[in-house]
Amino acid sequence: MNVLLNNREESFEESDLTISQLLELKKYTFKMLVIKVNGILVKKDEYDTFTVNGGDDIQVLHLISGG
Repeated sequence: MNVLLNNREESFEESDLTISQLLELKKYTFKMLVIKVNGILVKKDEYDTFTVNGGDDIQVLHLISGG
C-alpha cells in the first residue's frame, strides 16, 4: 500500500493499517500527536479502529508547547 505521509511517499507491505499500527511501524512514540487523514482529524480514541487506505494523505503533527 502506498500513502502520502507528511508529504512523503511511503510504502507498506500491509494492504490495510489502522492509525495505531501505522504509528507503531513508523516508531512514532510522542504522546501529543495530531493526526489528519485526507484533511479529516482522527481522534485518539479512534486510532485502533480508523483504517488507512492506499493513496491516503496522512499528516502526523507533534504538539509542542512553550512559553
